[in-house]
Amino acid sequence: MVADLASLVRAGDLRATRSALSALGDVPAIVDELERHDATTRAVAFRSLPKDVAVEVFEDFDPPLQSELITQLREDAGALVLALDPDDRAGALGELPASVARRLLAGLDPDERAKTTALLGYPLGSVGRRMTPNVIAVPNRLSVGAAIRFVHEREPGAETIYMLPVIDPTRRLLGVVSLRRLLVSDATTPVSELMREPIRVHAHDGQEQAARVVRDHGAVAVPVVDAEGRVLGVFTVDDAMRVLEQEESQDLARTGGAEPLTRPYLATSVLGLVRSRILWLLILVIAAMLTVNVLDYFEDTLAEVVSLALFVPFLIGTGGNAGAQAATTVVRAMAVGDARLRDLRRVVGKEVLTGLLLGIGLGGFGFGAASLIVGTSVATVVALALVVVCTLATTVGSLIPMLARSAGIDPAVVSAPFISTFVDASGLLVYFIIAQIVLGL
Repeated sequence: MVADLASLVRAGDLRATRSALSALGDVPAIVDELERHDATTRAVAFRSLPKDVAVEVFEDFDPPLQSELITQLREDAGALVLALDPDDRAGALGELPASVARRLLAGLDPDERAKTTALLGYPLGSVGRRMTPNVIAVPNRLSVGAAIRFVHEREPGAETIYMLPVIDPTRRLLGVVSLRRLLVSDATTPVSELMREPIRVHAHDGQEQAARVVRDHGAVAVPVVDAEGRVLGVFTVDDAMRVLEQEESQDLARTGGAEPLTRPYLATSVLGLVRSRILWLLILVIAAMLTVNVLDYFEDTLAEVVSLALFVPFLIGTGGNAGAQAATTVVRAMAVGDARLRDLRRVVGKEVLTGLLLGIGLGGFGFGAASLIVGTSVATVVALALVVVCTLATTVGSLIPMLARSAGIDPAVVSAPFISTFVDASGLLVYFIIAQIVLGL
């Protein structure tokens, strides 16, 4: 960490700023340091970097920070955008106002502009937006020797050469061959004899789905094809890992009842943090109002047995935790492909049984603890309520994410607020109904 970077920038000492950043040693460390500062400090410090280092640092920034930096460094923006690969360039331009993006696109050479525009034409969140069109696709008619020369001639503009798509004359994907396989094979062997069945993704597939294909198959890259099977580009493992990290961060944020941050925490303003959280807190406030209404409805019951109020936080807290556990488990299972929509009945059945057993265990504990405080009658109410509430919570915790997925909604978005709303209100209903039955109120 460079403790005095901000003070060096304020003093206008660019030479010392460059030295401080250079002392960090490598590009990831410089990126981490710059992400800790405000936009103005970041832009001035970035300007002090040597040109080659600056380009690498800019490539490592997330698209929101790239677009912010572009607006800060208007005169250098064209060179920065041109230095990016087409997929990274599309990500940065997608964050900019349309007028600024059009101006920067107009400054590119025709070939780079065409590649970038093609990527921007794919839906946001699709693998078409994240693929690189700079791919070497080897014609199937070539021999190994000819293919190696073919790769050598085109290597400077390629994103990766370790996995090579093999195509027919119409660019349809026939197979893939590794560079290693070419290098160890006889020069006269036809490439078509060495290629293997390809793992492919389609340009309109979701980027998370495509990233899991790369991860699950341990691939360096996978070809991206159009509806006719023609090679459009490749999706590389580094881009796939970045997508999975972003998706995991989004799921964690939404499961916790907040919108994901679009930039590093220290680079996010206080208003940005407020915006990411306020909506979900408002939803949870509405849920709390429903709980208040339930309490108001059973006011007479509480008046007769005041000790019931002691266990309200314990009951709804336990139910909420049980529901959150179930939802988190099911959302994760769906994310990694362990649970699908066709498994709805099995998943819900498993969680019903899990909730019942959890409720029995917690109910036994609750009965023992409550009986020491308020006697066995109220303790019986608490124990029975725990059994029912835990079963309801885990059932809803498994059902809501899967129903959300079937409706095309991100399960992580709806799980936390809906489970909180349901468990708080229904848990109290169950509690007071059981109290009226057991205690004869």
